[in-house]
Amino acid sequence: MTEDSYTTIRSTAEGYYTEKRSRFLSFAVPVGSVEEAGVWIDSYRKQYHDARHVCWAYMLGADRKTFRANDDGEPSSTAGKPILGQINSRELTDILIVVVRYFGGIELGTGGLITAYRTAAAEAIAAATTERRTVDEEYTAVFDYPHLNSVMRIVKEMQPRVLSQTFDMTCRMKLRIRKGDAQALTNRLLKVESLRLE
Repeated sequence: MTEDSYTTIRSTAEGYYTEKRSRFLSFAVPVGSVEEAGVWIDSYRKQYHDARHVCWAYMLGADRKTFRANDDGEPSSTAGKPILGQINSRELTDILIVVVRYFGGIELGTGGLITAYRTAAAEAIAAATTERRTVDEEYTAVFDYPHLNSVMRIVKEMQPRVLSQTFDMTCRMKLRIRKGDAQALTNRLLKVESLRLE
């Protein structure tokens, strides 16, 4: 997996699993920060306040280094870890998976719990649409009008996304480009006379 792209889910998806009358409702949610994940976890806790457990795991960032898992009262590592395992096995990020358990009156045992949470998480992921995204960088090129043609040539060849532009005596062009191509773009732009990057 290259460092300037990652896989996430496009929108919220739901899964469902039952085992010995226990019901497991699972939700896969695209999230962009720890704070956003927290808001979603709180909202599922409120919505399913009558459930025995609301377990979850999330993974954040293109480098997949920010993650957490929570068993919410289930025996240690029987809920959050299996949920996180499903996120890892599909190399997903910027995702939160919440699994809500309604207890059915029959104990599942450690192995049964691990299987149930893992399967419920997998069901939510299976229902989601995954997509590849690139890690992008943004630059604003500031340059004198006479050098507009030189800058436009580079933009045409390197094809960054032009987010905004103003052409005056001093021109400004806000560009977004994939991280892997950013160095080549900035090197070329900085060769244009009078140009500076912000």
